[in-house]
Amino acid sequence: MDRGTVGSAQSGRLLVEVREEGTSAVVTPAGELDHHTADLLRGPLESCLGRGFTRLVVDCSRLEFCDSTGLNVLLGARLKAEAAGGGVHLAGMLPVVARVFEITGAEAVFTVHDTLEAALADKRGKPDEPRKPD
Repeated sequence: MDRGTVGSAQSGRLLVEVREEGTSAVVTPAGELDHHTADLLRGPLESCLGRGFTRLVVDCSRLEFCDSTGLNVLLGARLKAEAAGGGVHLAGMLPVVARVFEITGAEAVFTVHDTLEAALADKRGKPDEPRKPD
């Protein structure tokens, strides 16, 4: 399994790490995702898509806050990934972040997993695509 680190971006309130896990790009934002830090996540997501990764796994286990701007960054990445035949999987959301997705209904358009391991094991691309047999 390839666990090579691809890159990272950081501000005072948000650190974004990117690495490859097989055919997936794993993007891990840590801290607060809001109007002031959204570009630190947007850039790496777009870079992954530009490098040919259509399956993005966002490890939300260290994301402490997400506002509407951050949500829009993730929604934009989802649209681009799906247009390329892939999808965005969200993993390990803390309750405060999961609540934003629940209130807005955004959880219905993403494939959401309890853990990063579950997201990496799930071979589906889009949220409504059935799981392929192993």
